[in-house]
Amino acid sequence: MKLKAFFFLVSVCCINLSFVNAQSENYEWFNYDLPIEVRIDALIDAMTLEEKVSQLTDVSEAIPRLSIPRYNWWNECLHGVARNGRATVFPQAIGLAATFDPDLAQRVSTAISDEARAKYNISIENDNRAKYAGLTFWTPNINIFRDARWGRGQETYGEDPYLTSRIGVAFVKGLQGNDPKYLKAAACAKHYAVHSGPEALRHEFDAVVSKKDLYETYLPAFEALVKEANVESVMGAYNRVLGEPACGSNLLLQEILRDKWGFKGHVVSDCGAIEDFHLHHKVTANAVESAALAINSGVDLNCGRVYPNLVKAVALGLVKEETIDKSLRALLSTKFKLGFFDPEEENPYNKIGEEVICSDEHNQLALEVAQKSIVLLTNKNNALPLSPSIKNLYVTGPQANNSDVLLGNYYGMSNHLVNILEGITAAVSSGTTINYKMGCLPYRKNVNPIDWTTGEAKSADAIIAVLGISSAMEGEEGDAIASETMGDRLQPFLPANQLEFLRKLKKNNKKPVIVVMTGGSPMIMPEVAELADAIVWAWYPGQDGGTAVANVVFGKISPSGKLPLTFPASMEQLPPFDDYSMEGRTYKFMKEDPLFPFGFGLSYTKFEYSNIELSAKKLKRNDSLKVKVKLSNVGSFDADEVVQLYLSQPGAGVSAPFKKLIGFQRISLLKGEAKQIEFVIDANKMAQITEEGTETIKKGIYKIYIGGSSPIKNKQALGSINLVEETFELR
Repeated sequence: MKLKAFFFLVSVCCINLSFVNAQSENYEWFNYDLPIEVRIDALIDAMTLEEKVSQLTDVSEAIPRLSIPRYNWWNECLHGVARNGRATVFPQAIGLAATFDPDLAQRVSTAISDEARAKYNISIENDNRAKYAGLTFWTPNINIFRDARWGRGQETYGEDPYLTSRIGVAFVKGLQGNDPKYLKAAACAKHYAVHSGPEALRHEFDAVVSKKDLYETYLPAFEALVKEANVESVMGAYNRVLGEPACGSNLLLQEILRDKWGFKGHVVSDCGAIEDFHLHHKVTANAVESAALAINSGVDLNCGRVYPNLVKAVALGLVKEETIDKSLRALLSTKFKLGFFDPEEENPYNKIGEEVICSDEHNQLALEVAQKSIVLLTNKNNALPLSPSIKNLYVTGPQANNSDVLLGNYYGMSNHLVNILEGITAAVSSGTTINYKMGCLPYRKNVNPIDWTTGEAKSADAIIAVLGISSAMEGEEGDAIASETMGDRLQPFLPANQLEFLRKLKKNNKKPVIVVMTGGSPMIMPEVAELADAIVWAWYPGQDGGTAVANVVFGKISPSGKLPLTFPASMEQLPPFDDYSMEGRTYKFMKEDPLFPFGFGLSYTKFEYSNIELSAKKLKRNDSLKVKVKLSNVGSFDADEVVQLYLSQPGAGVSAPFKKLIGFQRISLLKGEAKQIEFVIDANKMAQITEEGTETIKKGIYKIYIGGSSPIKNKQALGSINLVEETFELR
């Protein structure tokens, strides 16, 4: 046996050493031959009330007399194992959504859960039971990115419920694994529900929504993760929903989640959310009442320090001990599914070793995602791609040499970070003259008025200006340290000093100025679109983001990312931030054309859509419809295209969205190649939500759009929105 393999087996054996000792004491919960339900009941019966309550917070204390080790439930893996040392850093979640590729999302989360298991195995060997070292991950964030100003929108899969559900379901499946008995890791759908800013008010606001908006926009992704992906946990949000705290809502947690959807996992509060009941929402008088309201409503695990008050709540008659047992049973079920109480050889995931962490395979996957996520927004006169043999290139901008823009938020630490300047430098010919100066500060005017950058830059054959923002400007309540508005971007523009810098670079300069933009949220930037010869939107592209950007800029690959959200043309297109009505929001409900529409993204090649065919022109209720279209690559690059299917229903713009995404496929085509693409529109995709929150399928004329973007009124506005359309009648 090789020495490395020997030490790995020793380490795995050490993982469950306490369990082996416990088995010698004949504790039923370690008896692998008994049904799990019997083992869980035996453990609960052996606990005192105080011990039971000690297991209901994110830091679940050890119970030595029962051989139960300490466990910390808090862990994150938004785009890689986060906050727990070395791990592959994939592009931020919003970038993953821009790939429109659920299969890729599942490959990413499979890689993440492999690394998570390996790190957990090592942590247990080292007796590291700290925060972020466990296997219960509070990921993914499937809130709807309804407003460009929300700082945490970067964590989501965008503004569309259907895209969010497809990426989210795939991500959960990869994270939890496919073993019939064990979870590789436990995923969590958050933040349930109707939660997307403002960050400054998240502990106190009441999200007042219509039943139509609730069931049409805010809940579908959660329902999909529960029903299709069997997500193990759901996290309640901070805010109130229709007057009830989300973590104390009978409507959300009992009527919808458990009774209607059949959720069988556990519910965890957002961190500090139960404390908000009495401190901010003022729906309870004190921590004891808050603990009682939360657990009686169905919150099993308290991230925070309110649930220790449950002992007193039981004594006061506010909570029954049976209710505590019910929550504890749900939490123990998750632990058993993770294999915490079983012999190490029974769980296949105990065999995952350190070699998977930041492996070559995972590094290559991170690069693939980054490349597929990059969106080309403009490309005047085919300014891109640049030749890697360009004679004289100037790179500038505050984000060019800033590795922070690779990371976004909730990130791990990789030993392989390639920033955009490094990626560009590695991609050009050794004979290329390439120079770099930062040029301007990221968020305020330069203190020194002397400008040695713009003059030098104009002597180059092309300028690459890397502009935009980082998570210092957008993010969670206390995380965005440069934000004056708690992480939100109440003025979602390119910082004024960066815009002024771009003006100087472009003034009296006929050489191409390529703008690479970083950020996780839409920007209102019509002047940038006017000034730049090309705009490459890079998001927060992960550890190899610099290589990915360079591969796009220099034509090694054709850009293929599509916007999972809408870029507004002006502030006037944004409804009030704290209004949760969907009227006027997102591509589905906006009345005017935006700057860049949902689903938009240019390519270096040219795609043509033609020969749309329907299996029928007239349908009966509950019939399905097959749709075929021919996609041709008539340009000069091999490339991917995201084929998107939209539906406009009777009552569009009044009782239904103007249009809604109901299908998409990522297709690879060689230059000169053509393929026939087929979609099936099931009856449920023709359904719309009534004002009462119920589903109905209306008779009338339906319109189908198929193309490389969501439809807009002025199809010529962006020069290349290629759509075909057809109608059918539902009788």
